[in-house]
Amino acid sequence: MIISKTPVRITLGGGGTDLPSYYEKREGFLIGGAIDKHVYVCVNKEFFNNYSLKYSKLETTRSISKISHNLIKETLKYLNVKPGIEITSLADIPARTGMGSSGAFLISLLNSLQLYDFKKPSKRDLAEQACKIEIDIMKEHEGKQDKYVCAFGGIRAYKFHKDGKVSIIPLVNKDIIKSTLEQNLFLFYTGNIRIEKASNALKNQDERIKKDESEMMEYMDEIKRIGLESKDALEDGSFDYYGSLLHRHWCIKKKYSNKSSNEEINKIYDFALKKGAIGGKTIGAPGGGFLLFYHPGPIKEQWSFVKAMKDIGLKSINFSFDMRGVDTL
Repeated sequence: MIISKTPVRITLGGGGTDLPSYYEKREGFLIGGAIDKHVYVCVNKEFFNNYSLKYSKLETTRSISKISHNLIKETLKYLNVKPGIEITSLADIPARTGMGSSGAFLISLLNSLQLYDFKKPSKRDLAEQACKIEIDIMKEHEGKQDKYVCAFGGIRAYKFHKDGKVSIIPLVNKDIIKSTLEQNLFLFYTGNIRIEKASNALKNQDERIKKDESEMMEYMDEIKRIGLESKDALEDGSFDYYGSLLHRHWCIKKKYSNKSSNEEINKIYDFALKKGAIGGKTIGAPGGGFLLFYHPGPIKEQWSFVKAMKDIGLKSINFSFDMRGVDTL
């Protein structure tokens, strides 16, 4: 039996520039952080000659083509996995909430299946394989960040080159960055679940970039600049300025994506600013499955901030950064 666990992620700056439609023209850049909420995939020998799948549904079949779960189906085909195997998945957070859980699931699945077959893929191998499956084979409107951030863990910068290669860039003073962000970033769950797939949510943005729409390209160029400035701010210890960059990103994203927020989320965001937050963002899901805010403190004011957010119906999620990435139990 092989059990893999992979952290989900939060984007800390530059999100969206990891779409191939953008980085193949301008190169992309972002900062991502893996957090200690995980997706687990267990692979075991099945008694019968079936594919036995246990996730939010149960599936048993002898034919890959009859598998309903597309990620599992395409991964089994990609790795040429024969029947007689059982796959079970569990997660610390709900699916379709914008935390990159499908990417984390895919990394765990690839890792467990290959270790079960006595292969030892590297983290880069896993990230590249996951991108191959989701972007090239399944033709999803997806970027690369989920796969890389979830596989490698920690807080890192990622540069997406025009030829598709990805540079993984460590941050200077990463221990200070980690501890300060853990103290000043606050994550809240709104209760909203994304109805459509992340790929569908990104479709409009992806297609506008492919058309070289000048306004959209200008927005994405500015998002990339925010990612680069975020790296400088974090490494220089200018954390409050980093918080203001989150707000800048929020304002730009609302301009180019009418799915990035809604009236309810806007009210929550404005309320958070009144309670002392400098900036914030939705984490991936249209309408906000999770909201992330930067509050500079002091601690007493941060406690008051969290209480106020809870009082309006949000669930506070304590987290720390996962520095290991994909791991095997």
